[in-house]
Amino acid sequence: MKSILSICCLLAIQAGSAAYAQEHPYKVANTFHIKSEGGWDYLAVHESKLYVSHGTQVIILDKAKGDSVGVIPNTTGVHGIAFANGKGYTTNGKLNNLSVFDLKTNAVLKQVAVGEKPDAIMLDGFSGHLVVCNGRSSNLSIVDPATDQVVATIPVGGKPETAVSDDKGLVYVNLEDKNSIAVVDMKAGKVISTWALSAEGPTGLAFDKQSRRLFAGCDKELVVLNADNGKVVTKLPIGEDCDGVAFDAATTTIFAANGSGTVTVIKEEAHDRFKVAQTVTTKKGARTITLDPETHIVYLPTAEFQTGSFDGKRPPMIPGTFQVLAVK
Repeated sequence: MKSILSICCLLAIQAGSAAYAQEHPYKVANTFHIKSEGGWDYLAVHESKLYVSHGTQVIILDKAKGDSVGVIPNTTGVHGIAFANGKGYTTNGKLNNLSVFDLKTNAVLKQVAVGEKPDAIMLDGFSGHLVVCNGRSSNLSIVDPATDQVVATIPVGGKPETAVSDDKGLVYVNLEDKNSIAVVDMKAGKVISTWALSAEGPTGLAFDKQSRRLFAGCDKELVVLNADNGKVVTKLPIGEDCDGVAFDAATTTIFAANGSGTVTVIKEEAHDRFKVAQTVTTKKGARTITLDPETHIVYLPTAEFQTGSFDGKRPPMIPGTFQVLAVK
C-alpha cells in the first residue's frame, strides 16, 4: 500500500509540475532592493537563503522576503557562489582566490588560491570536488572541499565561462572565446573533446540530466546539444546579451536571462522538441540567473542605469539602485 501511495503521489506531483509549466505565465513578482555599491555577477540559492555577489561582498537575503540576513565581506571582484560540506565558497576575481565561509555562522574560514580571474564555480556530484572556471588562465581549478585544497589544475584551451556536471564523471565547460564546449573527464583530469557550437559567445550553460541535453546561451540564440556526442539538436531565438541559463527539471523549462531586459522561457515539450513559450519583461542589465528548484522561482540581479551616450560601453549604474528580481 505504501509503495502504491508513493507512486500516486509522485504522479500527482509530476502532473502538477507539467500543468504549471504549460499554463503558468511567468512575471516579475518581487523586487528586492539592496542599498550597497558595486557590480555583480552570479547569485545562488541554498535552503532558505539567496546569496548575491556584489562588488567586494556577498549579500545574503531571505529568499522569500528579500530581507538582508548577512554579509560575506572581502570578496573583491566576486563572481560565483557554491556550497559543499556545510560551507560556502565565493570566487574572488580580483584576488585570484576563493573565500570559504561557514554556512551557519557566515564566518570566513580561509581563502584558497586558485587560477587567474576565477569566475563561475560549481560542485561536481561525481568527484565531490568544486570546479572553478579561471577566465584569464584558461583552466579549471579542482578543489577538494574536505581539505579546501586545489587537487588538480586542468587546461581547457580557452576562456571557461560556465561549467555543468552530468554527475557521472563528465563536466561540460562553455569556452566563450572559442565558441565551443570542452568536455572534461574528471577521473582522467583532462579535456577529452571540444565541440563547436556554431554560435557566438557562449556564456550561460544548463543541463538536463534526464534527456542529456546541454543548453548553451549564446549571442541571440540558445543552442541545444546532445551531451553524448556534441551534435547540435536545435537552436532557438533568445534576447540580446545573455549571460545566464537555468533549467527547471520538474517543469522541463529553460530560462535564458537577457541583459537587454527579458527572460526567454523555453519549454522542453518532448524528447528533442522545444519551443519558445514566453518572453518575460524584466529590466535592462538582468543577465545572470539562478533557479530555486523548490519554489520554481528564478532570481536575476540588476540595477537602474544612467541615460546618455557612453562610447558604446555599458552605462554606469545609478548608485543605491542594485536589486534582485524574483520571477515566478
